[in-house]
Amino acid sequence: MLICGIDPGLGRCGYALVELTANNLKVVRYGCLETPPLLSTAERLYVLYQRLKEVLAYGAEVLALEALFFNKNARTAVNVAQARGIVLLAAAEYGLPVAEYTPPEVKQAVVGYGRAEKRQVQEMLRRTFCLTDLPRPDDAADALAVALCHAQVTRFTERARQGGERPV
Repeated sequence: MLICGIDPGLGRCGYALVELTANNLKVVRYGCLETPPLLSTAERLYVLYQRLKEVLAYGAEVLALEALFFNKNARTAVNVAQARGIVLLAAAEYGLPVAEYTPPEVKQAVVGYGRAEKRQVQEMLRRTFCLTDLPRPDDAADALAVALCHAQVTRFTERARQGGERPV
């Protein structure tokens, strides 16, 4: 299964493509989709949409998305919400199921602690995927963490289904 993890943002939208097989997890690619700040919001959203479709064209089978959380900056929250709308639109266009995870859920799945620091998450990603360096920038690392979270949830759900156990 090819999982597309997304950390939505208008200026920088992190993405990651992770291949999950029966016994293996492999990073296919990850990075950031950036939009030029001099463009209007509508133009930036269109650029994001076009670039995101290029990522999904790799054959993603599911889209895992970091859930929206509100911080003190309302403008940032609005921009992230608009970017999330574009991500959801692209997922719908490609017929992809969407799974959403909060930051604490992602940290719990990746590190085992829902309040882990960003550096701890990046180190676990480096180890899990046998990367030579910590994944950067932060937006790309967050997308990689969301994809890994979905892979972990998928594995757990499948094991529970086969063993007759119910997921918690």
